[in-house]
Amino acid sequence: MAVLSVSTCFQTFNLFKCLLLGIQAPSMGRRAAIETVSETETTSNGTNGDGSETRAALTSAQRLAASSAPPEVAPDPFGMEAKHFTELRTLNRDVRIVLEGVDKFNNLIGSVYYPDGESAKDLALELVENGLAKFVEWSANMMEEDAKRRLKTAELQAKKSRLRFWTNYVPPATNSKAIHDQNFTGKVVEVVSGDCVIVADDSVPFGSPLAERRVNLSSIRCPKMGNPRRDEKPAPYAREAKEFLRTRLIGRQVNVRMEYSRKMIDGPTAAPIPGDARVMDFGSIFLLSPTKGDGDEASTTPSTAGGQQPGINVAELVLSRGFGTVIRHRDFEERSNFYDALLAAESRAVAGKKGIHSARDSPAMHITDLTTSNSKKAKDFLPFLHRSRRISAVVEYVLSGHRFKLLIPKETCSIAFSFSGVRCPGRDEPYSEEAISLMRRKIMQRDVEIEVETVDRTGTFLGSLWESKTNMAVTLLEAGLARFQTSFGTDRIPDAHLLEQAEQSAKRQKLKIWENYVEGEEINKGPVVESKQKEVLKVVVTEVLDGGRFYVQIVEDQKIASIQKQLASLNLKEAPVIGAFNPKRGDIVLAQFSADNSWNRAMIVNAPRDGVESPRDKFEVFYIDYGNQEEVPYSHLRPLDQSVSAAPGLAQLCSLAYIKVPSLEDDCGQEAAHYISENTLNSSKEFRAKVEERDATGGKVKGQGTGPVVVVTLVAVDSEISLNAALVQEGLARIEKVRKWDSMERKVALENLEKFQDEARADRRGLWVHGDIESDEEDVLPVKKTGGRR
Repeated sequence: MAVLSVSTCFQTFNLFKCLLLGIQAPSMGRRAAIETVSETETTSNGTNGDGSETRAALTSAQRLAASSAPPEVAPDPFGMEAKHFTELRTLNRDVRIVLEGVDKFNNLIGSVYYPDGESAKDLALELVENGLAKFVEWSANMMEEDAKRRLKTAELQAKKSRLRFWTNYVPPATNSKAIHDQNFTGKVVEVVSGDCVIVADDSVPFGSPLAERRVNLSSIRCPKMGNPRRDEKPAPYAREAKEFLRTRLIGRQVNVRMEYSRKMIDGPTAAPIPGDARVMDFGSIFLLSPTKGDGDEASTTPSTAGGQQPGINVAELVLSRGFGTVIRHRDFEERSNFYDALLAAESRAVAGKKGIHSARDSPAMHITDLTTSNSKKAKDFLPFLHRSRRISAVVEYVLSGHRFKLLIPKETCSIAFSFSGVRCPGRDEPYSEEAISLMRRKIMQRDVEIEVETVDRTGTFLGSLWESKTNMAVTLLEAGLARFQTSFGTDRIPDAHLLEQAEQSAKRQKLKIWENYVEGEEINKGPVVESKQKEVLKVVVTEVLDGGRFYVQIVEDQKIASIQKQLASLNLKEAPVIGAFNPKRGDIVLAQFSADNSWNRAMIVNAPRDGVESPRDKFEVFYIDYGNQEEVPYSHLRPLDQSVSAAPGLAQLCSLAYIKVPSLEDDCGQEAAHYISENTLNSSKEFRAKVEERDATGGKVKGQGTGPVVVVTLVAVDSEISLNAALVQEGLARIEKVRKWDSMERKVALENLEKFQDEARADRRGLWVHGDIESDEEDVLPVKKTGGRR
């Protein structure tokens, strides 16, 4: 820190030392101890009349002190130049000093202004601008925000120009990239977390893939929302931070100032790989029309580039409520242009002990997620949803144009919800994405009202949905992005006449899916494109979960023999001592299958809650090469070598294409599962599995019945008809409903199965024993369920 010795004159001259506020100049070093001794000898010589003994005693004491004194230290680079710079401007001149405080050694700290013509200049700022001093945060906190910002800006410019003190300065390694001048206005369509939102850019046409931009708030960090797929729960106050932003931002117009982007690389030592790293864009978001109370929580501090903020800074709102912290950036790292205002907002929250800065725990939230439960549990909730005609809800996610995940706060549950009688194009069909985009802009994370009519067999609730008293099914139909299906009857659908009018209006204007519509007939939306040759696999069935889901192994997979050989070569020891081997959920181990006492690779699905206490403790395991799942005692587990456990599981989860098979809880569900088991579970029986599609919505394999699903047509090598058709023929399954915008290949497959269904219906087999079955709603949310071992 620059030091000045200053004389003041009131009635007498007084000498005091003043440290310049907010900066530190290069050190002037330390003089040699011998010089100090010589000066002392000269001073003490002659002070006593008798001379030599006193002089000799003082000299000895001083030399002893000099021998223990620190050695000479040379001045820091540019230390002499910094001192000369200050002497030229202040020595023997009248200067103005503004004292701001004292340090822990009781040294006075302040600002010094020296005359320069008609004006006065700030000595600290001049030193920093010329690269002769650096900014220090601790003393700068005594300064006003404007003065502090000028010092920081001057230092950054000196670093970039490599002036004097910064001649050899090398900026710290950073993966950030400036993206200034990418400013835009738009409407907030989704709040991802307390520090991340998705904004629909007004300058990009609706329906474009670039219409929505993910913006991370610059220089702040909020509690993480966690990841349900990895069983990660939200951090304390993460839900509160997200809800705080949702209530203030969803559907509102904002101004976004992009500031920098950064590559996020997995692992602390991972090197950036071009095209492999995830790039995150950071910026500041401003509310153009503040709501009541927002103005009290955020400032209107001008930016570092000058000018006033265009509204209320959202990041300040979050920090003021104690829902986040300010990131302490490295010197040369890009940061928010409103960084000082963010620090001030955080300080207010700390002083007020708000949110994460308080000693209180975040409120506990217990939400029943019916989207991952079985259909029976969903049906049990139906009476509660029928108690009120209309129920308040929040749209958590738009699954498709007509299907949503809703949170019902009053009943503390999340449900899968679909419009009654209204269907949008499927995921792979034209205008599907546009329907999703429209619903995201209209109702995503909005407060809505719903009226539930019923629940289908898969646990999806059917009914009507209103946002601001507008029936959103009408909005879809008017835009030509959905069809109104009257085959189920319209007597229970509110506003059914409005839905019909909306569809007729879209037809007349030939909008979207009706662009090729001709009165009296419906024409395909373009030429039929021949599909690529589908993959056919030779498989054996290893486990049956229910009538429509089963596990297979690919016969020609060379990994099977390799892994079996590795397992056979393992030297199995006695059961490990309790405590020496503690398998946890997700670990791959060696487990002994109870049916034939063979040892196989298995994943721990559930372990004893408090660890292993006795050999009788049961572990639930999933055999990743066969698809079986069972509970085994601790004595039937062994650790597995990493080289063997790292190979992916050989069991592939499959489902039957083009048909709907009842679940185990429904009528004929047990019979369907028994029929599949009898006709497939034979180690020597091979099948040809024609892959119709692959469904990865289940994520990675975590246990029985979960993970990516291959949808197949399964035909025994010695059979003339597929197992899909055989189930339909026995009345144990029914074909999916034909939709008018289905692909030609799908229509042909369903038509081929229809004759088998007609035969079962005529003979009153299985599902048709009491006559026709009322069709369920299609495209429902997949139920996450674990099948039992057969």
